[in-house]
Amino acid sequence: MEIGYKLASEAFGPRELVRQAVRAEAAGFDFVEMSDHYHPWLDVQGHSSFTWTVLGAIAARTERVALVTGVTCPTVRYHPAIIAQAAATLALVSDGRFVLGVGSGERLNEHVVGRGFPDTVRERHELLREALEIIRLLWRGGYRSYDGKHLRLADARVFDLPEELPLIAVAASGPHSARIAAELGDGLFATEDKTSIVGHYRGAGGSGPGYAEVPMAWAPDERTAAQEALRTSRWALTGWKVMSELPNPVNFDAATATVREEDILEKFACGPDPERYVAAVQRYVAAGFDRLVLQNAGPDPDGFIDFYQRELEQPLRGLRSPDIAS
Repeated sequence: MEIGYKLASEAFGPRELVRQAVRAEAAGFDFVEMSDHYHPWLDVQGHSSFTWTVLGAIAARTERVALVTGVTCPTVRYHPAIIAQAAATLALVSDGRFVLGVGSGERLNEHVVGRGFPDTVRERHELLREALEIIRLLWRGGYRSYDGKHLRLADARVFDLPEELPLIAVAASGPHSARIAAELGDGLFATEDKTSIVGHYRGAGGSGPGYAEVPMAWAPDERTAAQEALRTSRWALTGWKVMSELPNPVNFDAATATVREEDILEKFACGPDPERYVAAVQRYVAAGFDRLVLQNAGPDPDGFIDFYQRELEQPLRGLRSPDIAS
């Protein structure tokens, strides 16, 4: 099993994200994972820097820790040819430490380029499948063209390709997206502790690692942790059907106006008790995931990293998945 640290690009500026990544490496995390957004979920978060620039800076400042996008949408805001080039470059400058996490995206980020965002999940999945086919095609080298139902490629070539291509982890929440992950990805990415997600992936022939984000909020006391998570991260309680549809932070603010502190405590492991965090991670391990991303929504990132080193690393590394070998 590997343990990752979530870089909250919506909550911190780019220089602070680089600093946290350096600290995470020193603390013993195996990888850092960063979302790829144009907007934050809520205006109060106040940030949303360009992920690829930040990851390049992290690659230059670190030596061991792996870098993961969690996740990039390679269909609307970006053409997959651009992601194929960006991922290959990042793999080279990081000496092979990059994992490309991809998904079908959210209206929040994709509508900004004025091309619209598909209204149906079916079309989003069709787009993602074509995007992955294009990325795989370009990574074979040479000049390539592609004529799909939604996406096209004309005489394109990625000149700088690493000897070992990046692993692609595909975000999934149900059988259709899990099938895409199994057929065109090298691994799985999820945000829910559902055994069914891994089951669908394995049933479709997938055999790669399973990445999952575990919601947490560290502070010296439970209430401080829960209040900060309520202030900045209550969007996480809306569920994927809402998270993928709303267009702007103001809409998420309105949609979460009735979320309570008690709701946060049900979703997030909050406060100073390490047993609550271990239990939260254990649920994902039991569901079959073996790349666990600790997503801290508390007010003190350095305090959380210290807490991980002091209280969490050893018990978490003792956990074992019944379905996926470490």
